[in-house]
Amino acid sequence: MGSPIFLGYDQEMLDREYDNRRKVPDFADYFARYASESAATRREFECRLDVPYGPGPGETLDIFPAGPSAPIQLFIHGGYWRAMDKADFNYVARAFRPAGAAVVVINYALVPAVGMDELVRQCRASVAWVHRHAGSFGGDPERLFISGHSAGGHLVAMLMSTDWRAWGLPADVIKGGSGISGLYDLEPIRLSYLNRDLGLGPEQARCLSPVHLPPERSGPLLLPVGGLEGPEYHRQTEELARAWWKRGLPCEVMDMPGLNHFSIVAQLGDPASELARAIRRQMGLR
Repeated sequence: MGSPIFLGYDQEMLDREYDNRRKVPDFADYFARYASESAATRREFECRLDVPYGPGPGETLDIFPAGPSAPIQLFIHGGYWRAMDKADFNYVARAFRPAGAAVVVINYALVPAVGMDELVRQCRASVAWVHRHAGSFGGDPERLFISGHSAGGHLVAMLMSTDWRAWGLPADVIKGGSGISGLYDLEPIRLSYLNRDLGLGPEQARCLSPVHLPPERSGPLLLPVGGLEGPEYHRQTEELARAWWKRGLPCEVMDMPGLNHFSIVAQLGDPASELARAIRRQMGLR
């Protein structure tokens, strides 16, 4: 064992904790499933693809309309801020669209083409666009919810902690959020192999860590985490929950036995799944 660099982890141990592909040998099968089910979802439901929400690279979204005055679920994909695409996750519309919700799946420019600060700004801009243009796809801007997986869970928590008044939006523009096996403390990420691409410094990692940014007030936050995730993913989830509870904010940890980092988000392809039903309950839907 080498010298500890974070909470008793040496470099090899820390890198292994955050190497999800190594922990789930059949990860490629999940990626193929995401792609095929997303293609089928685009055929099954009306959709508007590659709609720009800003002028920058990657600032596009896919919309699965509903209406009139339908609640909106905005989904943010994962990929450690450096990989994947909204088109890989269009299948999440299956969890919400049959229940009468409009679904928006967003893209953002990937690191290292942009820094993480810009990536977060783009995600905030997507929320602003969706709120202002909700009527164009049958959505109700007063019922906007967000969810995201892995790095997308981090971005959900960052959006939940945003002062939306600075964007000219209501402080409660986001009515509820779900961070699915997310990352909320970026210090171990900074110290891991991932930082070769991310380039985070100590201060930036702290300023972009939701565990240090609980909002003064918020709608409910749901934190599902796969039971087969490693200890660090569970610690990440529990520490964010504690930060919210300390502020008296509504937050629920949802431990999901038998699910790994890739199978947990695959649940959103099935409207009858436990995860799909939990997020719909947050939206007031069956």
